[in-house]
Amino acid sequence: MRLSVLIVNWNTRDLLRACLQSLDMYPASGGQEVIVVDNASSDDSAEMVKCEFPNVKLIASDKNLGYAAGNNTAIKAATGDYLLLLNPDTEIKPDSLERAIEYFKTHPQVGAVGVKLIYPNGNPQSSCRSFPTPLAVMWEYLGFSRLFPKSKVFGAYRMTWFNYNEEIEVDQPMGTFLLIPGYAMDAVGLMDEDFPIFFNDVDWCKRAKKSGWKIMFLPNIEIIHHGGESTRQVKKAMIWESHRSLLCFYRKHYSPLWRLLLAPIVYANAFIRARGWDKGFVGS
Repeated sequence: MRLSVLIVNWNTRDLLRACLQSLDMYPASGGQEVIVVDNASSDDSAEMVKCEFPNVKLIASDKNLGYAAGNNTAIKAATGDYLLLLNPDTEIKPDSLERAIEYFKTHPQVGAVGVKLIYPNGNPQSSCRSFPTPLAVMWEYLGFSRLFPKSKVFGAYRMTWFNYNEEIEVDQPMGTFLLIPGYAMDAVGLMDEDFPIFFNDVDWCKRAKKSGWKIMFLPNIEIIHHGGESTRQVKKAMIWESHRSLLCFYRKHYSPLWRLLLAPIVYANAFIRARGWDKGFVGS
């Protein structure tokens, strides 16, 4: 099997249907399997997959495993040489999968690739970020990235200076579409389930780069991304979870001092966002 497409779903039945239809329409050559882990959806997502897509490997959980554990479940069941972590609110375009896989043949040092995400209206999405280093996060809190969006220093975290028209090595493309060769997944390991919803993809990319793998953004390959349909259903809870996960990321990858210094600011930002007073900036 050449490609395993891994989708973790929660209550996005109609978008999942469109995603699966696009995968049927534009499959990768050399054999493709699609594995859907349904996290106890209440909208009959699992039943829809079972009835309408009998060739899909459906793993219907009786509880919400979260994104990291859901992906790990799918990874363990996968048989493909390449693993595609794909959100259910996406639609594949012609040749997207084939061209992304072919990239690895001439770039053996690359451990993962992300592609250009576009809205249904064709506008590109901001989908790459640097790692949330303490300084990069501080520039965001202080508003410097908004004052100096073209600065690679002040706009580092959200890469506000980047125009998404060039192939570039990045820290973390959005986990909406993350294609990983099986040998890189074996070397880096599974998703860390201490990050159940947010920052698990960021943590995986951090570990990959520490191990010497490159992560690339490919602008000449596009997919449609509707965006945030699962997390939007429980917005306030996800705001708190994203900030908790950020502090967990600091605990794992940075000195305890930084986590201690930033914790009050991080939680203050979470409170402001949850109250709807500000759009904030942090989230995977």
